[in-house]
Amino acid sequence: MQKLKLWDATMIVMGSMIGSGIFIVSSDIMRQLGSGWWLLVVWLITGVITVSAALCYGELSSIFPKAGGQYTYLTEIFGKLTGFLYGWGLFTVIQTGTIAAVAVAFSKFTAYLIPQLNDAAPLFEYGTFKITWLQILGIAVIMLLTYNNTRGIKSGKFIQSIFTASKILALVGLIVLGLIFIKDSHLSENLNIGTSAFQNLKGGGWTSISGSAVLGGIAAAMVGSVFSSVAWENVTFVSGEIENPKRNVVRAMVIGTTAVIILYILCNIVYLSALSRDEIAFAANDRVAVAAAEKIMGEKGTIVMAILVMISTFGCINGIVLSGARVFQTMAKDGLFFKAATQNNKYDVPEKSLWLQGIWASLLCLSGQYGDILDMISFVIVLFYMLTVFGVIWLRFKKPFIPRSYKTFLYPVTPFIYLIIGIMFCVLLIIYKPNYTWPGFILLLLGLPIYFLIKKKQ
Repeated sequence: MQKLKLWDATMIVMGSMIGSGIFIVSSDIMRQLGSGWWLLVVWLITGVITVSAALCYGELSSIFPKAGGQYTYLTEIFGKLTGFLYGWGLFTVIQTGTIAAVAVAFSKFTAYLIPQLNDAAPLFEYGTFKITWLQILGIAVIMLLTYNNTRGIKSGKFIQSIFTASKILALVGLIVLGLIFIKDSHLSENLNIGTSAFQNLKGGGWTSISGSAVLGGIAAAMVGSVFSSVAWENVTFVSGEIENPKRNVVRAMVIGTTAVIILYILCNIVYLSALSRDEIAFAANDRVAVAAAEKIMGEKGTIVMAILVMISTFGCINGIVLSGARVFQTMAKDGLFFKAATQNNKYDVPEKSLWLQGIWASLLCLSGQYGDILDMISFVIVLFYMLTVFGVIWLRFKKPFIPRSYKTFLYPVTPFIYLIIGIMFCVLLIIYKPNYTWPGFILLLLGLPIYFLIKKKQ
């Protein structure tokens, strides 16, 4: 059986993390907090909790080095119901919704190069529902990458390695060009605003905020940065196909997340250097990276950036497609998903699980609602991260003598850092942005009757 090496696993981590978010969400962060200093702080906080979680997941991957990753950890530690609810959320929207959103992002940046895609009349329209060429292109990419991954792990990892390496080199190139060739730097101007915070959500002028309003602004701003930094755990889904998983999974997660966060922070320094506060906050369609590239390289820069985002999103979709299907196959083996998803094909990959994932992601593409849903489930994603990180502490008490080839660095400080920041993030969202929280709870509650129906049939 073909195995994934450390390089391949690291490419899955980095490729799954870097999608379209880093090129877009800094605009919203600036609108929420109005300061270059706060923009960097939000990304630094996100980086700290991301690497902290990766260090904690490393311990769990050394205890449970098999396919299924986070689903397996939650099931083994807290029982089948918890594992199912995570898997339910993963299939209905977390994994498939991310695939859909990134696929349409690929289409939108393709349309930047081929305007006819934007200008074309909808293929079908009924009331507010319509099917556009952008959606069809997104679905075509999902189907292409799903098919490629059914041809074996070697085929999937080849695309992942090539596209991830390409976008990392392109990002590094953008950073280097940005830091060297920006003539009129706005960095001092953006950082001199200091720790004072401002909001300008609708372009009506900057309003000074303080106290609890700043905390609410940080929580709202972190929705974008957190979502741009998730999916690194996808590598745990394919643990069973990684060479020496007890060693290489944790190394891939720590190397990959650290490298991506450094790239993200450097990218934001380029944004702050190339653009003024208003130019960041109100970049056309939130394409702050395109606006920065235009300042650095002129009109050619916008084309280069569009191509970079297309490469980035294509590689991101492939990484998520490759890894997610392994979770649903593991669930099927536990009797908690479609039975057909249990079998591998002649290439030793879960073909039916891959197609089920691809078809549902395509339907979400057609619905046009994935963007709203994804905003609303960032809260739930962090809850599951917190529960999994807490699982490290729980196992230390319940099963202190279980073999661990790797133990969490700086335990118990590392898991407590994540839990404290995660709790603050969730509480602030509940208080200041409740519309970002309750839809996720409803999504999970919908999984309860399905779980008990499955158990009853069994």
